[in-house]
Formats: sequence, C-alpha cells, structure tokens
Amino acid sequence: MAYTIQFKDATTPNFTSEIDKTTMDGQDFIVLQFYNEYNRPDVDYCFWLDKSTAIKFAKTLRTEINKIQE
Repeated sequence: MAYTIQFKDATTPNFTSEIDKTTMDGQDFIVLQFYNEYNRPDVDYCFWLDKSTAIKFAKTLRTEINKIQE
C-alpha cells in the first residue's frame, strides 16, 4: 500500500514536501521528497530511510521537538 503526505511550507508556500512509502529490490523505504518553487523535485533534498532508520529519525525528532520551550 502506497501513501503520500504533503506538507506546505508556511513561510514560502511555493515549496512543498512529501512523504511516500515505496519498495525497491524487495525492501520498503520511507522517502522524504522536497519540491522547489516550480513544484519540481529538488534532488539535493531527498531522503530514503529504511524502517530502522526511520524509527530512529522519528525518535530523535520527537526528542528535539520536546526540547522546544514555548
């Protein structure tokens, strides 16, 4: 099952990013793809994460979010 989640940048609304699930060579990956102001993929900003790396990334991101003081 494939899915796409799209995010719009609040400060520059012409920039977007997507999170997709894809399979390559029998292995599942989470792909974070960023698009420029022309809605074209920015190849310099594309991340492929396997399951264990995606879990570690999510935990680290959650920890950093919790450190933000309001």
